[in-house]
Amino acid sequence: MRPTTINRRFAAIATLLLALMLSACGSESEQQAQQQGGGQQEKPPRPAQVMTVELRDLQLDKSYPALLRSEQQVTVVARVSGVLQERHYEEGEQVEEGELLFTIEQAQYEAAVRQQRADLQSARAELNQAQRNFDRYQRLYQQNSVSQQQLDEARASQETAQAAVAQAQAALDQAQLDLDYTTVVAPVTGQISLSEVDTGNYVQAQQTLATITPLQIIEARFSLPEDDAVALRYQRRQPDAPEVSAWLHAPTLAPSLPSLADQGIRGSIDYLGASVDTSTSTVQAEAVFDNTDQLFLPGQFVRVALEGLQRFQVLAVPEVAVTEGLKGPQVYVLDDDDTVTSRFVDLGEQAGDWQIVTDNLEPGERVVVTAIGSLSPGDKVDPQPFDGDPEVLQEEEAQTTGGGTAQATGGNAGVQESQADGASGEGAVNEDTAQASSTQNGQG
Repeated sequence: MRPTTINRRFAAIATLLLALMLSACGSESEQQAQQQGGGQQEKPPRPAQVMTVELRDLQLDKSYPALLRSEQQVTVVARVSGVLQERHYEEGEQVEEGELLFTIEQAQYEAAVRQQRADLQSARAELNQAQRNFDRYQRLYQQNSVSQQQLDEARASQETAQAAVAQAQAALDQAQLDLDYTTVVAPVTGQISLSEVDTGNYVQAQQTLATITPLQIIEARFSLPEDDAVALRYQRRQPDAPEVSAWLHAPTLAPSLPSLADQGIRGSIDYLGASVDTSTSTVQAEAVFDNTDQLFLPGQFVRVALEGLQRFQVLAVPEVAVTEGLKGPQVYVLDDDDTVTSRFVDLGEQAGDWQIVTDNLEPGERVVVTAIGSLSPGDKVDPQPFDGDPEVLQEEEAQTTGGGTAQATGGNAGVQESQADGASGEGAVNEDTAQASSTQNGQG
């Protein structure tokens, strides 16, 4: 009977150990269930800045490629033919308006002036003779000493002599002009080019001699897209709208002259076309700049920036509030319960840190502008007032992203710690089981 008693004791101990193990497993399962139940509880609202969408006026930063030209660039040509006797300037220097540039041989033109002057004197003498004859015939006609026909012939001779004087005077004026054209002067003030003809060569009338380029005033011609041209025309007609000015940048200066990379000059728009080019859908425009330092040259390709160009009464949100969804750009809109909903929107132009929205957003709606990366549709938000500075939002968003990473790291550490505790618990149960087995063997 002893073996039976031992077996009964062993069975009782085994049953007790199994009950203890089942109780421990049940407690662990219940604890995990409680933890899971707690994780499924609704998350507390996350604080985030929220702005109410409203119509506003925004200034745009617009720039366009342009070609520079001089305001009064002229080509100096010979007005008469002859030998080019002398050049009176240094090539490439600054010349003033009226300054003597070239001299063409004058002898033949001086002779022509003397000849025409003599012809004029002869014509005046004939006019005096014809005038005296006409006066004489008038007196004789009053005395009935000559006929009406003779008086008319005297009048005709007098008038013909007057015309001859006028003709001789015109010929003298033309001869004097030709003589004056032998001295070529600068029509404008500017920098003169290399001479096209060397002295001693024979030049023809209308032959190019040099080019003068004024650099004090420079023009930039560029093309505006149709929408920008219409907006600019509208803005210039508004009495209270800011004036649109032009800023001239020359990026081509930067590689060779780093110190001039930020150089630019301010000007004004003096021309805006009245028609749209049907082939390019653009409108011609021109801006004028005071090029005092003469850093910009005609023929140079530059960019012209328009400052003060506005868009009136548009809907806009901070740029950081717009994210890219599966179907395109989207923003997070709050409903009446402060719950996040995703809204796909159509975007327009960008004005600094503001993004213009053209469709699918209405005035009065609330848009989340911070903590975008940590929110999902359906989350609750604790709305905070928007401070109105979009530039600060980018810094805050970066800091928030960094904080979220740190929190995630801390969460992983907690999970690892829990797993370590679980491993310790399993080791303790195994140790208890080993002790019980040792006791059984001892009793046996």
